[in-house]
Parts: sequence; structure tokens; C-alpha cells
Amino acid sequence: MTSNRSPIRESVTTIGRDGERRFLHPAIVVGAWWRARRLVAWLLIAFFALLPWVDVGGFPAVFLDVEHRRFHLLGATLGLGDVWLLFFVITGWGFLIYATTALLGRIWCGWTCPQTVYLEHVFRVVDRLFEGDHVSRAKLDAEPWSRPAKFLRRGGRALAYLILCWAVAHIFLAYFISIPGLYPMITAAPQAHPAAFVAMAVATGVLFFNFWWFREQLCLILCPYGRLQSALIDDDSVIVGYDEKRGEPRGKAAPGITAGDCVDCRRCVQVCPTGIDIRQGLQMECVACTACVDACDDVMTKLKRPTGLVRYASLRELAGGRTRFLRPRTILYSALLTVGLIVATVSLLRVQPAGFKLSRPPQTELYVVSADSVANVFRAKIQNKDDVPRRFFVEAEASPTKLSVLNQSAGLVIAPQAEVTLPLTLLVDRRDYRGEFNFTLRLRSDDGKVSVLQKAHFIGPAPSTLAR
Repeated sequence: MTSNRSPIRESVTTIGRDGERRFLHPAIVVGAWWRARRLVAWLLIAFFALLPWVDVGGFPAVFLDVEHRRFHLLGATLGLGDVWLLFFVITGWGFLIYATTALLGRIWCGWTCPQTVYLEHVFRVVDRLFEGDHVSRAKLDAEPWSRPAKFLRRGGRALAYLILCWAVAHIFLAYFISIPGLYPMITAAPQAHPAAFVAMAVATGVLFFNFWWFREQLCLILCPYGRLQSALIDDDSVIVGYDEKRGEPRGKAAPGITAGDCVDCRRCVQVCPTGIDIRQGLQMECVACTACVDACDDVMTKLKRPTGLVRYASLRELAGGRTRFLRPRTILYSALLTVGLIVATVSLLRVQPAGFKLSRPPQTELYVVSADSVANVFRAKIQNKDDVPRRFFVEAEASPTKLSVLNQSAGLVIAPQAEVTLPLTLLVDRRDYRGEFNFTLRLRSDDGKVSVLQKAHFIGPAPSTLAR
């Protein structure tokens, strides 16, 4: 059912009193903010679609190779041992959202959220292409399905949605299997790759359901970000707001009647994609898309009145005060974000094109004493993250006692993107043994591009128990 009731703050417009789903058909308004958002949206869509095609160091710029447990990010290759770096990605993203929300409100929702970008700038374009403007779409809703025109228009729109959802799902899959791996799956029969086919069918179906039926409900019901506004936004956060002091009382001016600049045309309500009335103040449902700003500015221009009745402003500014951008929460969020970026950058720069881990093999003696030496056996896991074979050497250093690594003079050649597990035997001459000690092993490559250190502890008997 199409929603035609007036918005109220106490409930969402898209759900009726009986729980029935009510569909919105927002009008389109072309203004300065709409053009800017459309440009940003298409740049983001192009970035998402083209990134798997961009080659950096022999791999796609972003390639999350789950099958081989490797992640290629802008030329850097990370293995499972480097997953801890995701901590910086997650926390950094969180602090970035916190900082931008405290400063600029829900600019993420209105400008860069994938739900907004695709719904407003792709799928609503399809709606207008097949079914006309918002008035025509509302009339089409009321028509019976027995009319061929409705069947053809809705059917054509559904087919276009399926194609678009199929394309988006496959581009997303390319981030996990790469474009060269995706093409054979597309051209082969479904039974050749049943798991991938089912995954794509489910993903396409979920996207279709979301953009065809669920739509703005994702923002209103599922997304927790809107509910965080009360914690993240304060009176100095820049939001999309209505200047009540200038606009009230609403209505047309007449002799003996004082009226504000708002003529109560409801144009701001007609263009809202979540069905709210911005004049009722800051609301959880507002995604800061600026459609109401363009609509109101258009009306004010036609009436030859100043624009900005609905605009980007803080609650303090709308009340007549001055916005404070530097305040404790913005300073704290920015400081945490800066520290996180510095630590993440340093950590990424220290990532080596090889991995080196030491452990004690299970069910083996901690040490072995022979006539000439005391030996410890370790299990070494060496990973070559690069796309070329490399010869690796393991050497002992930073040891208070002379320590030898057995059978490492010739080194070990490891294939590209391969991992090898091998035993490492470390020996100390009985005459030099002075008790347990800490030491460091260095993994290096013959070309000098790899140098990874690993600390360990040498275990042995009490020196007094060894016969001299």
C-alpha cells in the first residue's frame, strides 16, 4: 500500500497502525545538493566496480583470497598470522564514524552508505524509467494486476532489478575469487560450481528483496546507526535541520496575518525517502540526504525569499547560537583516530613478505643430551607470501651461548604463496652449556628482502648434572 498519511514523530510512516507495510514514492528534486550527491554516488559505484580489475603487484588491488587464506590489499599480502591487523581496520572505521558523526551528523548515511547510494541513485532511477514520477507510481499501486499496463511495467522493472542485483552480487564475489576466477564460473554450467552458484543465487535474491520490498526499512528497523545518534550527536553536530525561528508560523501571509517563510507546501515531505517531516525536528529516521534542502531552496527561490530555511546547521545554530566544532568529544575521537592511523601505518609497513613461527612439537622430549651437545627441537612454520620462489635461511643470533642450527647451510626454497612446516634442531656444545637461556632466530632470504625475528627459550638440564 502507498503511504499518504502525514508523518508524526511517534511512529514511522511506512508502517500502518495495523502493521501493514506502506510503500513510499518520494518525488525527485534536482538541486545543488542532489547533483553533488549524484556525483559522489557514481564515483563510489565506479570505485566498487573497478577495484577488482586494478592490478597492484600481480594481484587485484583488494583480493580477499579466503580459499588460500591470503589477503591482498594494495600490494601488501597478509596471511592468517596477520589477521590481527584487522583490529586497526575495525576500530579505525569505528572512530572515523564517531568523529564524522559528532562533527557532521549522519553524513555517512546520506552520502556514502551503500544502501543509500544504490537505492537512491540506481534503483529509484529504474523506478522512474519504468513507472514514471511519484504520482504515476502511486496510481500504478492502486491499479489491479489484471491491467496489462501494470503487469508490463512492474514486470520490466523486476527484470531490471534482477539484472542489477545479479551484477552487484558478482562484483562483490570478485573481491573473494578475483575477476580471472569469476569469469569461468559465469560461463560454466551451474553444476560445475554448485556452491558458488547457490551463493550467487542467494545473494541476488537478498539484494532483490532489499531493494524491491524492504528498501528504507533497512535504515529504519535494522541499521543500529540511527539509534546511536543520541550518543554520538550533540547540539553542535551539523545536521539537516529546519529553521523554526524563521519559518514559523507557517502559512501564506495575508493582511492582519503574520506568517513565517514556510508556506506549508509540504514539498520537503514529498521528497523525503524515509517519509518524515523535517520540520518536526531531528529524528532517528532522517538519513541526512539533503533532498528536503533542495526542495525547500527551490520553493524559496521561486518565492524570491532567502534560501536556507532547511539547511545544514547545528541545533545550537538553529537556536541562534554559534556552532562549536572543537569540543571534548570531537577532540577525543580525532585523537583516537589519529593514534590508530599512526599505529596501523607503522604495523603495515613492518609486515614482511614472509611468515615465521616457532613452536614445540607435541609428544617430544624438551631437550636431548648427547656425548657432545645439548639439543632442542622446534617446529618451524615458514610462509612465502610473495608471488616468486625464495630461498630462506634460519640463523641463530642474540644468544649468550654459541648456538648452531642443524642442516641450514644450504637454506630452503619455498614456492610462491606456499607454506612449509619443518623440524629445527638447535645444538649447544656441552662444553659451552651454562644452563637455560633465551635466544633469537632470524629468518632471512638470499635476496635480502626478508628478515623476520622470532624469540624462543632453550631448555636444558642443570649444568651440574652434565659430566665434564
